[in-house]
Amino acid sequence: MKTLHLLRHAKSSWDNPGQPDRERGLNKRGKRDAPRMGEALAQRMAPMAVDASPARRAQLTLDGVCDGWPALAEMDHRTDEDLYTFSAEDLFEWLRGRDDEQSAVFIIGHNPALTDLANTLACDDGLANLPTAGYLELALQIDRWRDIRQGCALIEFSLFPRQL
Repeated sequence: MKTLHLLRHAKSSWDNPGQPDRERGLNKRGKRDAPRMGEALAQRMAPMAVDASPARRAQLTLDGVCDGWPALAEMDHRTDEDLYTFSAEDLFEWLRGRDDEQSAVFIIGHNPALTDLANTLACDDGLANLPTAGYLELALQIDRWRDIRQGCALIEFSLFPRQL
């Protein structure tokens, strides 16, 4: 069995409309929510390495989560270009390439990719939208990452900033 942790980046800033998408930072709410989510997640699970999109808002979300969860900051995190995607199929391909020694993967990424991925994996749970800074833990009924497929998961836990 594998575990997949998904965290959508915190609320991004649109203060500079001409700014490239990858370079957008976080707005006031995003800067507030990321550390709060880190504090809450620290109460639930052990720290682990995080794979994050290279987009500035995803990197700042990771920094904020680490501010609220200092033990997470001590882990070796990875920035992966392939996680700057809005496609669930891209995430499926990325996940299929994970090392089977990893029992869990934690991704910080983007919508609609994360919502679509969760809905495809846990097709009976019907998540309308993973909100900004929203977190999902999925239990995957697989032993090898390359076997990830539609319907192989259950959403074990969810946490959204409005619940804090």
